[in-house]
Amino acid sequence: MIGQTLEPALRGLLRYFLGLTFVATGIGKLLDNRGFSEVIATYQLGIPEFLLLPLALAFSLTELYIGLNLVRGRYLTQSALATLYFHIGYAALGTITMLRGIALTNCGCFGVFLARPLRVVSVVEDLVLAAVSISAWWLLRRVKSDQDR
Repeated sequence: MIGQTLEPALRGLLRYFLGLTFVATGIGKLLDNRGFSEVIATYQLGIPEFLLLPLALAFSLTELYIGLNLVRGRYLTQSALATLYFHIGYAALGTITMLRGIALTNCGCFGVFLARPLRVVSVVEDLVLAAVSISAWWLLRRVKSDQDR
């Protein structure tokens, strides 16, 4: 068990790390939502073109909302769990895309302004972030925020 003096610091560190990461990715995608919708299309998921822009907006705003909740201390356990779902989903999508032989020059993690190719390291990063999310959820579930009560 983590010492009582170390646990609050670790809880805060994980909460702010995940929160600021999601704020950054949400803003990065929102800055060029049309470009992000084009990145989504490169995954070749069969999503109709007319849904790409609203889907991109929904993902971007949801990431921003989750990040802001974590930073502001609202809905902490739910938000930490949501980051876990996002990271598992992104890891699965990246794995499936690579197994399908689709090479992407931009995984879309930070939108179009910080383009990074989709590689195995991208999937590993999401799996590590999923582990961080589980850790944050585990620590935060024992401390309810004002909004969680």
